[in-house]
Amino acid sequence: MYIMGHRGAPAYEPENTLRSLRRALELGADAVEIDLQLSKDGHLVVIHDDTVDRTTDGTGRVRDLTWAELRRLDAGKGERLPSLGEVVELVRGRAHLVVEIKDPDAAPPLLQFFRERRLFDAAHVISFWHPVVKALKEQEPRLRTGVLLVGCPADPAGLARAARAEALVLHYAYVTRELVAQAHDHGLLVYVWNIDDPDTLKPYLDMNLDGIGSNRPDVLVQYIKKGLR
Repeated sequence: MYIMGHRGAPAYEPENTLRSLRRALELGADAVEIDLQLSKDGHLVVIHDDTVDRTTDGTGRVRDLTWAELRRLDAGKGERLPSLGEVVELVRGRAHLVVEIKDPDAAPPLLQFFRERRLFDAAHVISFWHPVVKALKEQEPRLRTGVLLVGCPADPAGLARAARAEALVLHYAYVTRELVAQAHDHGLLVYVWNIDDPDTLKPYLDMNLDGIGSNRPDVLVQYIKKGLR
């Protein structure tokens, strides 16, 4: 079971920065998740929101700013918004990478990036935009993909199949043992987000989940290790 740093380790460092991702790795995360937007001039930018207002000292929509303009912004503690290439350089060989597509227009350059870097075994691509996930998988069967959802689907396998995805990425509050078992019966992976404390974690440890996202990955790692002693 993966413990996945959600946007790195944002409980301790500025989210979606190299500093945050580095911290997640240091804290023992098996995987890290990042968010992807597209700049005005077509660069793949690691940032969650479609504007820079919340997480940087700038203002405006990501798609209205060039990469050079975005790069000048302070994303917290002097960190800059990273490119996808910088993230891959940091993470590859150390942890699994999960890339969430926020802007559907980022999908074509992301596919080209994956092909150039041959990231098919090192990363998953996920999104709430299920048609985007489906289109990517149809164009490149080697991609490992997942669909995001807030809710408990009546037909989890059908939901994933419609998007040609291998994984369901669900908010933990809607995940049941029966859902996980049904998904596994159809060869699907099940990841949940985001659990940040042991009390919330406990009921999920015997559900046979494939991964758990957390803003505090160290809390989960330490609790699980303690339980294995």
